[in-house]
Amino acid sequence: MLWLGAQLTGARCLLLCLLLAILGAQPGWAGRPKALPCQQSPTKLSCKGAGLHRFPEELSQGVKYLELSNNFIRNLSESHMSGFGQLEHLDLRSNQLEAVSGAALAQLPRLRSLLLGSNRLDRNYLANGAAFGLLGNIEVLDLSANNLESHMAGWYLSSLPTLKKLDLSGNRMTRLPAGIFWSTPQLSELNLSNNYIMEIEEGAFGALEELEVVNLAFNSLHCISGFSLRQLRVLNLSHNALELFVSEEGEEPYLLQVLDLSHNRLLYFPELPRAHYLTHLNLSNNLIASLAPSSGLPAALTLHYDEMGRFNGSSGTAAGLTRVANLDLSNNQLQLFPFAFFRGLSSLHNLSVAMNCLQDVTRETLTGGAAGDSVATLQGNVSLSVRFLDLHDNLLRALPPWFFDFLPQLETIDLGSNSLQPCESRGGDRGGTSGGDPQGAGPCTAFSNVPQLKHLSLSRNNITRLQPYAFNQTSLLSLDLSENGGLALPRTALGGLELSLQELWLRGNQMGDGSADLPCLGALKSLDLSGNRFSLLPAGLLCSPLESLDVRDNNLPALAELAVASWARSLRVLWVAGNPFSCCGLGWLDVLRAARVRLPDLDRALCAYGHRRGNFSAPLSSHPWGPCPRPKGALAVLLVVLSILLCLGYGACCLLRKGQKPPGCGAARGSNGGGFVPHPRTGQAAKEKPADGDTKV
Repeated sequence: MLWLGAQLTGARCLLLCLLLAILGAQPGWAGRPKALPCQQSPTKLSCKGAGLHRFPEELSQGVKYLELSNNFIRNLSESHMSGFGQLEHLDLRSNQLEAVSGAALAQLPRLRSLLLGSNRLDRNYLANGAAFGLLGNIEVLDLSANNLESHMAGWYLSSLPTLKKLDLSGNRMTRLPAGIFWSTPQLSELNLSNNYIMEIEEGAFGALEELEVVNLAFNSLHCISGFSLRQLRVLNLSHNALELFVSEEGEEPYLLQVLDLSHNRLLYFPELPRAHYLTHLNLSNNLIASLAPSSGLPAALTLHYDEMGRFNGSSGTAAGLTRVANLDLSNNQLQLFPFAFFRGLSSLHNLSVAMNCLQDVTRETLTGGAAGDSVATLQGNVSLSVRFLDLHDNLLRALPPWFFDFLPQLETIDLGSNSLQPCESRGGDRGGTSGGDPQGAGPCTAFSNVPQLKHLSLSRNNITRLQPYAFNQTSLLSLDLSENGGLALPRTALGGLELSLQELWLRGNQMGDGSADLPCLGALKSLDLSGNRFSLLPAGLLCSPLESLDVRDNNLPALAELAVASWARSLRVLWVAGNPFSCCGLGWLDVLRAARVRLPDLDRALCAYGHRRGNFSAPLSSHPWGPCPRPKGALAVLLVVLSILLCLGYGACCLLRKGQKPPGCGAARGSNGGGFVPHPRTGQAAKEKPADGDTKV
């Protein structure tokens, strides 16, 4: 009976606990309140991703920033907003918000920032837009990704005179009607990206005299004509379908500093005659085929746009761009490198003409004078201030000998994926010309005697042999010769770089032993030899203070312990995977581990070992993995050594007996040969007894 009573008592306790748990889950239960999974500071309360379906009941005094993003809140009602009067910033992004009451917003008199992106504000836009009229001090508003159409967005903005920053990205707007921003005259930043805007009506931005930043990327605009937003500083029109960009005529200059027209369909350089403050211009991924002056545009394009009648191509449109520092013309259809076109870009530092169709630099007349003008005269007219030049992925076979003379400040040039062959250098003169190299292998480019050049990439140029002293009197810090299949580097190829070169890339050249006879590069810190066929590392590397070394995907059975020991003090990181290392020759790995060299891919590296049942591999990271088989002659050598040691020890025993005849030892003989031995007590010599009789003492 006692046992039965105990069981009933336990069941009652269990039922009581379950009842308390159920009651605790009810919203109106007056029990102990459940703490919200929020993080609070004196001025901020963050309940991001807390699974909330409604607002917190009240805020602590002093909290001005409330973050409720990534929850399940569906409406803002008056009953939810009591005690929020001090709030200045409210983040409700990524909820399920559909309804916003005016009474709720009226209780937020100090609210300056309201983030409502990624909600469902298209469902009750009429009532919600009317409620927005009570946001008397709002300065920042995010309505992105709410499925808003153009008329819905206009209604939400109908009475926000204090608004300065507006985000309408990711909606379904197809046009910007005139007057859409009349009620937001203080707007300075506007994001309209990722919509379907095809038309901007005249006067749409007319009331925005303080507008400085506009993002219209990822829309469907085909033409920008009469561009008149002179107060703009940043304009992003990338990823549209623009075929024309023409600014409005007038004497007043534009304040535009950053213009992004990339990923469009422009055929010519945009007309920007008064953009004197422009510093960054991106024209990449268009259809620009020439920067030379043109007499006109294709007839079909002229008929399509009435504004084309006065457009005369690119007749000197770069002349006024005196402050442009970064110009990107990559991925177009240019065939000539236009030195003369860049003449007015006196501040140009970074220029990219990569991924075009450049074939020749010499075909363009550099000045308006005769083709036979002296190089000195031409240099004075078109010398560029470019420091970084990107020409990779073109069709260049050679650069003329005067090329670097017109780029006196050039420090970095990327010539990857072309067909350039470096010329041989003789002494201090610029070696070779664009006509051909001394070996008769075709046109070559002279890279010697360019003292300002610091970084050069010649990857993927089909270079099979680097000529002697190709970079003489050019203090390169980094050189990329990767992916030139079968490249051979004689010892003098890198002559002149012994004291300057710090980074060298020879990746993916399929180079074998003896094809890279490197000199002593005393400043080399980073070397990439991956993707080759080395079974031995070049001997010249022993004197280099390497910090980073990549030997992946070669034929190395081991790393020379002498080389590893010489790098132990400097080497910081080493990549080794993809080599047929021997499991029984990993002393170099012990040296690296002792020096605490980082091996990022050690878990992917393997080593091989032989066994009586075949050949096997093991992870290099498990070293030491087990005993290695001894060489065949090891046992014989061991026996010989033991025999010698036994004989030496046995002889020592004989000498220590001091005259006693140990078994098996020959008797010591006197110096006179008479058979006398010293008496054990008197020390006097005594004559030995004949061996034919026994004498007892």
